Amino acid sequence: MTDAGTSGGHIDTGKPHSARMYDYYLGGKDNYPVDAEAAEQVISLFPAVREMARANRLFMHRASRLLAGRGVRQFLDIGTGIPTEPNLHQIVQETVPQARVVYADNDPIVLRHAQALLHSTPEGKTAYVHGDVREPGKIIAAARETLDFSRPIALSLVALLHLVGDEDEPARIVRELLEPLPSGSHLTLSHATGDFDPETWERIVQVYRKGGTAAQVRSRAEFSAFFTGLELVEPGVVPATRWHPEFGEETGGEGGAEAGAGEMPLYVAVGRKP
Repeated sequence: MTDAGTSGGHIDTGKPHSARMYDYYLGGKDNYPVDAEAAEQVISLFPAVREMARANRLFMHRASRLLAGRGVRQFLDIGTGIPTEPNLHQIVQETVPQARVVYADNDPIVLRHAQALLHSTPEGKTAYVHGDVREPGKIIAAARETLDFSRPIALSLVALLHLVGDEDEPARIVRELLEPLPSGSHLTLSHATGDFDPETWERIVQVYRKGGTAAQVRSRAEFSAFFTGLELVEPGVVPATRWHPEFGEETGGEGGAEAGAGEMPLYVAVGRKP
């Protein structure tokens, strides 16, 4: 079964958007000149950003595959971005055909492509919600139409919180999203860091902020704080390429694809709600 989400607004091509810049890094075509221009500024500062975007996506694949293999049957993916196959539901429904997945994003261009996210297996279900992570209550309310909140849910905020400034209280947002989830639920996060090169990442942050996105990199300690009260899945907080590379080998050798990417300034982790 599939469901459409709520309606969104018009696409603003006058300023860059983080989802479309990410699409540009991945070699996609769903971006505009303003997005390409901003993305090229970032590339000039950090040429490995394309590899970093791919490492982030492969982490999402591995984490989702691991959780599906451990019995998780429901997933809430916020900050979905422009669909790039394989999408999260395709990964988890390979293992669990009856898995239910709700996607949420606030970019109208993602809404335009949402149909690509709705090709569920007959046994499972997918849905798309046009919503902003800064309004967690609205996303949770919409997700309840598809997900059973009496059973564990895997909440995914991949490459999202570094686009939420401290002024929007990301720690509060995470708490409010986790609060209604039952015991046995999981939180999957990835987050850019300036720990390895503070000056370069401050300049990258300014590129995003100039375009209207409240980007903010965070330290390992700040990233770890999002998992307060959760039990970290081994190996804990690590750079993306170090997190369970063996889970990329099952479909096309993803682990090997990023083996040469080096130490990416991207922290990742998965935590379990006790």
